[in-house]
Amino acid sequence: MLFALFNYLSDFYSGFNVFHYLSLRAIMGVLTALGMSLLLGPRMIRYLTQLKIGQYIQSDGPDHHAKSGTPTMGGALILSSIAVATLLWGDLSNRYIWVVLIVTLGFGLVGGLDDYTKLKQKKNEGLTAKAKYIWLSVIGIVSVTYLYITAATPEETTLYIPVFKDVAWQMGLFFIPWSYLVIVGASNAVNLTDGLDGLAIMPTIMVAAGLGVFAFVSGNSVIADYLEIPYIVDSGEIVVFCGAIFGAGLGFLWFNTYPAQVFMGDVGALALGAALAIVAIIVRQEIVLAIMGGLFVMEAVSVILQVGSFKLREGKRIFLMAPLHHHFEKKGWAEPKVIVRFWIVTIVLVLVGLATLKVR
Repeated sequence: MLFALFNYLSDFYSGFNVFHYLSLRAIMGVLTALGMSLLLGPRMIRYLTQLKIGQYIQSDGPDHHAKSGTPTMGGALILSSIAVATLLWGDLSNRYIWVVLIVTLGFGLVGGLDDYTKLKQKKNEGLTAKAKYIWLSVIGIVSVTYLYITAATPEETTLYIPVFKDVAWQMGLFFIPWSYLVIVGASNAVNLTDGLDGLAIMPTIMVAAGLGVFAFVSGNSVIADYLEIPYIVDSGEIVVFCGAIFGAGLGFLWFNTYPAQVFMGDVGALALGAALAIVAIIVRQEIVLAIMGGLFVMEAVSVILQVGSFKLREGKRIFLMAPLHHHFEKKGWAEPKVIVRFWIVTIVLVLVGLATLKVR
């Protein structure tokens, strides 16, 4: 909205042309989302507390967890900040802006219904797995089908393998199921990671920043050609959205850091995972997403292995408890130690992902 306004005003005063620069609008997106989160955060926490919208902690969790009653659904603060910042500073004529917003807010709506159901039933079970799967699937399939139908170049539906510049696969129709699995998988992986104070939001911030770099270079034909990565027309605009995630995430972390004043809930976790995935799909960096978001992958795999082992090996477990962060808690690691060490792992993985830009 502000971008359109300044674009109009630039006809009368050339100084407004500065807002054509993606880098400036991305920074403004960060600051807008951050400011909105910090400003509205205390009010939202008080409101959620008054409504007694508190988290119900599973009874089989680590014994020292005493967080039942902490306000949840704080992810609504993240999503509202992202939406406002993106709408203000993004080019609303860009189709990618609307795709990322619809996917993010759509998954957030499903997560919000799940959170509400948990609170209403006063237990840690929300929507049925079938209901949640159906609605997430509808949003995911519709969004990636739209991307497939509107793809103008072969690069937009080609799977690229990092490091190997000549290894690529034009997926054709397989783009749709592949992208759908990436979105749903990433969404649930972030949701599984959201089990300790600040554990999920900081890696999300870092991965969003990394993907923002890929969006910027992928949307610039000169830089993309130099780095030998796919040039995706108009994808650079997603940098504003990634900046909004970065700012909103930092603002939320102010209140979510240990000991947390508020939890993001499924409304935030499901949406943020989907947001990272749809950005990676648009800039054709799904493999890089798996590298940068390696923490999320490990958390999800730990659950899969635990469940598989329990069923196939007659009750035997691989981990003391899954997801992985609870395993280390059971081993005696203090919660802040688990959180910070997992953050360090993510920093390294994001740097490795960024290195693939040049290592070809």
